[in-house]
Amino acid sequence: MPGLLRGVARTAVVAGTATAVSNRVSRRQAGRWAQQDAQQQPQQEYAQQPAAAPTAPPSTDDEMTSKIDQLKELGELKAQGVLTEEEFAAQKRRVLG
Repeated sequence: MPGLLRGVARTAVVAGTATAVSNRVSRRQAGRWAQQDAQQQPQQEYAQQPAAAPTAPPSTDDEMTSKIDQLKELGELKAQGVLTEEEFAAQKRRVLG
């Protein structure tokens, strides 16, 4: 039974990490595409239209909160004995990137 619980917990940690990474990649891609679109506009359109305000980068507070939450979950799993010290260190490195 502990092996099954450990496997489920490990899957949950990996899935949570993958979701966080996927969301971050999506935001970065959207930002890059927005920059490319802005650069590809003809100069005439720029002269006729007022300059658009640059889009703000994703909030670092949101990213930091997400990382802190993930680290807390990892700490809880380690304290419960679900994760070993090595597994905890590896997941922590992934979260902190």
